[in-house]
Amino acid sequence: MEREVFSATIRSFRNRIPFRPFTVALVNGDRYEVDRPEILAVGEGIAVLIAPGGVPVFFEPEGVNQVIGDLSGHGTQTS
Repeated sequence: MEREVFSATIRSFRNRIPFRPFTVALVNGDRYEVDRPEILAVGEGIAVLIAPGGVPVFFEPEGVNQVIGDLSGHGTQTS
């Protein structure tokens, strides 16, 4: 995923009001659900998720395949 698209997409999902969970799918097949906005920090070209057990998971643009969720209210995906 392109760096600018990555940051904008992650921020758009995290900042939705009301917040709705979404999934970050990595190129290696791993998937991480973001079920609360406060567990995700986003910088320029990187995001950090605090996974269960307090384990940090780092997302970089080249490692993210797609972000799955509903941004438009119609069940769409962003990749």
